[in-house]
Amino acid sequence: MLSAEFPPRWGGMGSTVFHLSSSLVERGHRVTVITRSGSGDPPPQDGVRVITVGWAKIPMEFTRSYGRRALSALEELNRNDPVDVVHLHCPMISWSDSQFLRCSQKIAPVVSSLHGSWLGERDGLVAAGKAKEAAVWANPNDLAILLTARRYARFERSAIKGSRICIANSHATKADFETRYDAPENWDCEVIHWGVDTSMFRPLDADSEDDIAEYNEIRARYGANENGTRLVLAVGRLAARKGFGTLIRGFAKLQDKVPKSRLVIVGRGHLKGRLQRQASRLGVGGKVAIESGMPFESLAALFRSADLVVYPSFYEGQGLIPLEAMASGTPVVTVDDGPLPEMVDSSVGSLFSMGDIESMSDSMASELNNDSKRREKGESGRERVIESFTYDGNAESFESVYKRAIS
Repeated sequence: MLSAEFPPRWGGMGSTVFHLSSSLVERGHRVTVITRSGSGDPPPQDGVRVITVGWAKIPMEFTRSYGRRALSALEELNRNDPVDVVHLHCPMISWSDSQFLRCSQKIAPVVSSLHGSWLGERDGLVAAGKAKEAAVWANPNDLAILLTARRYARFERSAIKGSRICIANSHATKADFETRYDAPENWDCEVIHWGVDTSMFRPLDADSEDDIAEYNEIRARYGANENGTRLVLAVGRLAARKGFGTLIRGFAKLQDKVPKSRLVIVGRGHLKGRLQRQASRLGVGGKVAIESGMPFESLAALFRSADLVVYPSFYEGQGLIPLEAMASGTPVVTVDDGPLPEMVDSSVGSLFSMGDIESMSDSMASELNNDSKRREKGESGRERVIESFTYDGNAESFESVYKRAIS
């Protein structure tokens, strides 16, 4: 597998590659991951070899420099230990037509996972700007996407042409590629939704003294321990397209409907100060906490201690946060757009119109003001994840894809 993200460089892609690798090893396969250097030592995984390569620390261009060096490392690996199938995780690796051909002819057939498109990212940023999200033009990476997405989209066209099989992480992503890139009629593309860690992200155990003590401590920390107070959680990178500015405006509106509510945002990024100042200007500064990050175990405990998770993103290839909330037995409110309705509906939460503050606050209030229905939706969400969104299921599906690519 070639992935620009791999732990400890976490992210949606890094998480899925890490867990898919382990699940494939459990099924008897050997996995090598070629990733970018500079993030530290990866966590130990039996049966998974990790090779790191250098890359140019230039927004967007890193996808080309990493791609070239990853291909060279792959060729060296293949000389010593022949590879059966090559799995690329796009769009954070950019190969040209000739590089796909070189790999297919000299090494092994290519399977490309499509985690989303650069043009989709660009459009998400434009939508965020129209919704008055903070600092759309202030982040170098976002600025690079806005200005160069069309140039780097040509490498996504190469992935369509040069891969034996493509795997989209949602029906929305598949449709995005078909529409933007004029995919050929015989294009072999399946949809496999990524799963989540259902052992880490789990519901509160009401019979566990440790769970209850942790629940009470978390809610007291954020001022949600008083009877009737509701704790709302949002998780994601603090970047414009994630929609946290819109969320804070929606949360300020929520005070008219659920005055005893608190909001916790967890994510790394350059917008923390801006978001805190925005919350203060709207009069909810004392009710909004922004955490720059926390260990996964602590984040999982926060998921199962919250009353509601809100995911206001302006663009996703799939979006894993709603699934982590559902696995934790916590209902989700998210946008009625792109891939998110493929996971979330009225049985596990609710959907609101993208960028619509009134629609968002109404959806949050509807969930927070109905305790019994919220518990039912939490249980339904957990059941849905166990049934359809697990890493074991991903491994089984990709094993079938690999066999078909090889044959």
